[in-house]
Amino acid sequence: MAKTKARVLINGYGVIGKRVADAVAKQDDMVLVGVSDVVGDWRVRMAVNKGYRIYASIPERADVMRKSGIPVEGSLEELLRNGEVDVVVDATPAKIGAKNKQLYEKYGVRAVFQGGEKHEVAGTSFVAQRNYAQALGKQFVRVVSCNTTAICRVVGGIHEKLGARKARVVIVRRAVDVWESGHTGIMNTVVPSLHVPSHHGPDAKTVIPGLDIVTMAVKASHNLFHLHTAMLELRNKACREDVIKVLEEEPRVVFVSGEDGVEGLNSIFELARDIGRPRGDLYEIPVWIDSISVGGEGYEVYLMWATPNESNVIPENIDAVRAVKELEKDARRSIEKTDSSLGVLKKLY
Repeated sequence: MAKTKARVLINGYGVIGKRVADAVAKQDDMVLVGVSDVVGDWRVRMAVNKGYRIYASIPERADVMRKSGIPVEGSLEELLRNGEVDVVVDATPAKIGAKNKQLYEKYGVRAVFQGGEKHEVAGTSFVAQRNYAQALGKQFVRVVSCNTTAICRVVGGIHEKLGARKARVVIVRRAVDVWESGHTGIMNTVVPSLHVPSHHGPDAKTVIPGLDIVTMAVKASHNLFHLHTAMLELRNKACREDVIKVLEEEPRVVFVSGEDGVEGLNSIFELARDIGRPRGDLYEIPVWIDSISVGGEGYEVYLMWATPNESNVIPENIDAVRAVKELEKDARRSIEKTDSSLGVLKKLY
C-alpha cells in the first residue's frame, strides 16, 4: 500500500459532496484538502462550521462568497495549479462535471465524477464490488447513480454467483430530493418514464457488460428513497436459499422484513435514523427478505429492495479515490476499510 495519503478536494458541496467530504475526513489514507463551491449559502456555512477549508470553484465567485461571510482561501484552479490536490471528487450538478474535466486534464489531476455525468466523460463507470480493478490508476472514474449502484450490488451479485440470463427491473423513483421539495416535485400522481429501457439498465451495462437487463421507471410523489422490483431469469437452477446466501455474502446489502414491521420506504427511512447515522444516511441496500421467491422451476428469481438515493454511493466514492490513487489494489480490502470507517452493517437491527 502507498505510504502517502491521497489529498482530496470536494468540488460541489451539495447532497453528495457534503457526505463525501465527511467520509473522506474519516479515512486514514486520505486528507481532505477542502471543499469548493460557487455559493455562500447555509450549506457552505455548515462546511465552515466543521472546519473545512473553502475554495471558489470559479475564481470570479470568490468575492461573492466572501461578501456572504464565507472565508474563501482561494480558487480551485489555484489549488490544482500549485499541485496541492491528488484527486477531485466532482459532485457538481449534472453536466457541470463534464465541463470541469478540461480543468482537471489541464493540471493532470485525477477526478471522480458522479452518475449525473455520462459514462463517456470518464470512460470507466464504477461500483466497487463489481469492477474495482478496472479503476486502478485511471485518471477519471465515474461513480454511477444511486439506482444503478443498487442494481449492480443486488442484481450484479446474483449474476456473478448464479448467472443471470436476463434481468428486468422496475424502479419507483422519489420525485425530488428532500432539500429541494419546496421548489420542484409532483403531487398526487405517478409519472412514467415513457422511454424503455430507462437509462438505468444501459448504465448498469457499463459496469457489468455481460448483463442482459431492461429497466423501466416511474416517478412517484414522495421523497423518501427509491423502490426497485426485479425479476431475474437464471442460467443455473437455484432455490430461494441460494439467493439468500448470495445476498448474505454481498457487501453493502442487508435484509429487512415486513414481518418485523418494515413495511415500506417510510419504515426504512425511520430505521436509518434510529441506527444513529449522520443525517439518517443508509449506505446499505435493504432487500426485503420476504419478497425473495423462486419460480419457473428454479430459473426465475423475484425480489424487491429500497435504494437510499442520498447516501448509498458514498462508500463507492471513497473506494474510487482509493482505486485511482492505487492506495489499495485489492477490492475486498478497500471495501472492508471503507465500510469499517463508515460503520456499514450487514444487519440493521
